[in-house]
Amino acid sequence: MRRAASLFGPGLFKSCSGSTTVQGLKGALAPRLSLRLYAAAQNQLEKLRNIGISAHIDSGKTTLTERVLLYTGRINKIHEVRGKDGVGAKMDFMDLEREKGITIQSAATHCQWGDSHINVIDTPGHVDFTIEVERALRVLDGAVLVMCGVSGVQSQSITVDRQMKRYAVPRIVFINKLDRMGAEPYRVISQVRQKLHLNAAAVQVAVGVEAGFDALIDIVTMQLVTFAGNSGEEITRHDKIPQAYTEIVKQKRDELLLRLADGDDQIAEMLMEGVTPTVEQIKAAIRRGTLAHTFTPVFMGSALKNRGVQLMLDGVIDYLPSPLERQNFALNAAKQEEKVQLISDPKLPFVGLAFKLDETKFGQLTFMRVYQGSIAKGDTITNVNTDKRVKVPRLVRMHANEMEDIQSVGPGEICAMFGVDCASGHTFATGGLRYTLQSMHVPEPVMSLSVTTKKKEQSANFAKALAKFQREDPTFRVHVDSESGETIISGMGELHLDIYIERMRREYGVEAVTGRPLVAYRETIGCTGNFDYTHKKQTGGSGQYAKVIGYLEPIPYEGLQRVTEFANETVGGSIPPQFIVAVQKGFDDAMAKGPLTGFPITGVRMVVTDGNSHPVDSSEMAFRVATVSAVREGMEEAGASVLEPIMTVEVQAPAEYQGSVLAGINKRKGTVDSAEADNDYCRIRAQVSLNNMFGYASDLRSTTQGKGEFTMEYLQHQPVTKEMQKQLVEAYKKKLAQERAEKK
Repeated sequence: MRRAASLFGPGLFKSCSGSTTVQGLKGALAPRLSLRLYAAAQNQLEKLRNIGISAHIDSGKTTLTERVLLYTGRINKIHEVRGKDGVGAKMDFMDLEREKGITIQSAATHCQWGDSHINVIDTPGHVDFTIEVERALRVLDGAVLVMCGVSGVQSQSITVDRQMKRYAVPRIVFINKLDRMGAEPYRVISQVRQKLHLNAAAVQVAVGVEAGFDALIDIVTMQLVTFAGNSGEEITRHDKIPQAYTEIVKQKRDELLLRLADGDDQIAEMLMEGVTPTVEQIKAAIRRGTLAHTFTPVFMGSALKNRGVQLMLDGVIDYLPSPLERQNFALNAAKQEEKVQLISDPKLPFVGLAFKLDETKFGQLTFMRVYQGSIAKGDTITNVNTDKRVKVPRLVRMHANEMEDIQSVGPGEICAMFGVDCASGHTFATGGLRYTLQSMHVPEPVMSLSVTTKKKEQSANFAKALAKFQREDPTFRVHVDSESGETIISGMGELHLDIYIERMRREYGVEAVTGRPLVAYRETIGCTGNFDYTHKKQTGGSGQYAKVIGYLEPIPYEGLQRVTEFANETVGGSIPPQFIVAVQKGFDDAMAKGPLTGFPITGVRMVVTDGNSHPVDSSEMAFRVATVSAVREGMEEAGASVLEPIMTVEVQAPAEYQGSVLAGINKRKGTVDSAEADNDYCRIRAQVSLNNMFGYASDLRSTTQGKGEFTMEYLQHQPVTKEMQKQLVEAYKKKLAQERAEKK
């Protein structure tokens, strides 16, 4: 067994004490490195792991991370998630996180396991904070996907798996909470295969389940592993496996080998020849399969009961990649965005990605992943996105909310910089490189609130808070409604926006008043609509004249992103070329605000086939105005409709409340997809309009006596009912009439 080593890792950076390592050397010294030192640097990189711990909410990620910190020597005492002891888990350092018992912001730390160094990012499990998972996975080399041994694969498990696949991040699975009533690890593995489409197999067998869970059998080494001590820190391996488990161990080991053989030719050939693979050969095959995404090893245990965490850490080292084993690419802006592979080599010019920002009392803290070269305090680096040269005044490594000053950091590492102005997703480089790294996927907000301050004197702090939150979180948007003058904040859900309202109060002393939630409706068309619009206005002197002819047609759309297209098919200069740009601008104006409800239009393609102009009265403004009216004319002929966001809702509650939960979903006009009962709990999945989900948290608490919980995630936009569309259109007309009256 590996044992926790020293606190600060195997020398991957230069600390303030002045001890220099190869990766801590600046690029200017790199040519003088001996082959021996260079080999030592590569050896250290091979022992580095950058991992994220991700899962559905309440699967035990933060509890698991707390045990990782204990066993690796980063903390001396365990504290639980909700902060009941007045301290709380190390990685949930925000007061709101400790009060609510959930992770809101991802937190980074670093630790040592054996002679390997691990950078760990603990991510939120709630769908409202999915951007934290997104940007963590963008810069990580591997991940631990945590599953609840009772609930199995849940909605956010599927989302996180999709994010891992988006960035091709190898993962291992850890089935947690095997001490809980109803825990069935092999049922969870079956769900991983069916719902996540992963070729997964257990590398362990649990000895006992629920209250009787006490030990694990490593089916790779064929040893019984027991845990002792106050915190399960004393591990003993026994060569003798209990008689009662010999049959299931053989069955699960055979299953493991067969699953490996599906994607590994070496194991397949050995099995066909009747040769039993050695422990080293099995481990090598698991590693090859994990890195190639053809196999996923499944570990198990109970973080709360201090069982199995050390074996999972062994799995992180044995099966997840080092920075040397991951291919990372940049686009060379100097060569028409030619794709260039980045090399984890301290000798090469520095290239790094700013993936997360945090505004602190010391200024902006920028989290950086170093992909190539090295960076040192005092270095001058270039923001490739803005062409600005900046000096690095301070470098730190993070341990949750604690900072450790460092002098330099090398390739493959994660650090943070103070005093560097940039945006999330910006690339930094040296040596004249014009490389840019592709940024992370940012989902569109699904709901909005109007917000203002109770007291006018709080306006300055209100503006500061909104500016800070926008810099921190790309999914938090702010705009001022051009007609009403109201400040509108948009985000990923009720909880997301509630957290920011509460943070305004705590961090800035701003008492905010919110209006009724605004749903992200969209408008679209279902068939082709023609338009032939003439804009003509004479006021004495030169007037305004523009004519636009063509049609609108539906195009496929998906998700919250606005999908629109413009095509110019005019011939013979019926619309002079200098006015085509104005027509397109008018189309963009029209798409931003639909004629029915004022919400954006999606899924529409505008084709301009003809038109007319006047040598004196035509202008860019005339064609822009004409196009807006032409779109309205085409939308009316095509039968415009309103779309609303539909959410996938997953409810978990005691089985005795299943009828009440189903009745509540039906009351909100939801469509039930599935209803499963596992022991004493039921799990219900349904599709419900976001507009009908407001206030559901209170209703669910009431009907289940506080024992039920739910999550929801954006699924798609669907047309609203005719009755609902009529109400929305009438409400929009009243709003416009009221605004016109106020202007008079």
